[in-house]
Amino acid sequence: MLSIRKAEPRDAPQIAAIVLPTIREGATYALDPDLSEAEALAYWMAPEKETFVAEQDGAVLGTYYLRASQAGGGRGVCNCGYMTKAGATGRRIAQRMCERSLAPACARGYRAMQFNFVVSTNEWALRLWQSLRFEIVGLLPGAFMHPCAGAVDALVMYRKL
Repeated sequence: MLSIRKAEPRDAPQIAAIVLPTIREGATYALDPDLSEAEALAYWMAPEKETFVAEQDGAVLGTYYLRASQAGGGRGVCNCGYMTKAGATGRRIAQRMCERSLAPACARGYRAMQFNFVVSTNEWALRLWQSLRFEIVGLLPGAFMHPCAGAVDALVMYRKL
């Protein structure tokens, strides 16, 4: 059974094993593919983020963070980032992590969740987020330089909580 809990410092190696390949691929996150492991972990587990892991039988299969999307008057909207271990795809882990992140976001006073930069070629993620009632509310034409497809659009997705 998949369980989700707050990440602890001891989870850093397993989190790095998930986030580094995704960052290095450069196809879905607007992060420098040359980030070091320390830089990637500092980004993913930054103090302003609550970081979680999804694990099964002691193995971390996914991770996500929850944070305010903006400061001040914009802090009522949260932002999350989700990544699943490459060998664990197709097991609905990202879906479960997103579903499980909605209630804590509400409990923390967020009124909505927003994905700030969904790469348009990430069709799997688009289908998943739309199935979870996220709407496309913005288009950034050619905003992402995909390693194979070149300049592609990025989307802003939003859901009221």
